Amino acid sequence: MNILKRNPRDAALVWVEPHRVHAGGRDLPLAEPADLAQRLAATPEGPAHWVVDDAWSPCLLLRDLAEVPARGEAREAFFRWRFRQSLGLETPPYVQALALGENAWLLAGMAEERREAWLQAAAAAGRPIRSLVPRWLWLYNRLAPARTRPGLLLSLCPRGPAGYTGTLAAWGTQLRLLRQWDEPAPPGLWQEERVLPTLAYLHREGRAPLDLHLWGVDAWPDGPLPPTFMAPELPDREPC
Repeated sequence: MNILKRNPRDAALVWVEPHRVHAGGRDLPLAEPADLAQRLAATPEGPAHWVVDDAWSPCLLLRDLAEVPARGEAREAFFRWRFRQSLGLETPPYVQALALGENAWLLAGMAEERREAWLQAAAAAGRPIRSLVPRWLWLYNRLAPARTRPGLLLSLCPRGPAGYTGTLAAWGTQLRLLRQWDEPAPPGLWQEERVLPTLAYLHREGRAPLDLHLWGVDAWPDGPLPPTFMAPELPDREPC
């Protein structure tokens, strides 16, 4: 099971967020994580590619790494250490790394306990996990490769009346910036305290995005970039 697999084989797509499981063209309410095994019984049989909430699989963008250990256990241990140290994690996570070029790496991880529970539940239901991708990365992979303009993506998930959690990702010729928030905030607060400071930083760096793409909301405050709302429809399968 690969967190960072970008070219998966054809299989069913299962979309998992704290409030829902989406599969086979249906939204299934998810009251709590313990309901996941029950909800899997209603998804299409056979292997599946999972897209999961960003908070369940946090990511880290490392830039300007001058030296990385050679392949093998030393490299894996190095990236686990950087991931755990940077995110302040108490227990060792499961981590995978993807080289982006220009001495940059993308690390994606998750709690080992959650990963094992998901693998076991999916296998028991006869729906093994073929690959697993954070929601923001699934969206980014469908936006950035086809665009020559620098852009910014907000991958948002509703968390009750407090607002939205999620990820901000910005790119030029490749992924340039990645920020994630577990604390829910309404759109206005996202705009004022998260988006606008990021735009100011990117402008100073000479990497100002030209497009703003939004997932998870259908309205957004006015700002320097006109928003593009991504279509909420999800495919039933992940193509080759």
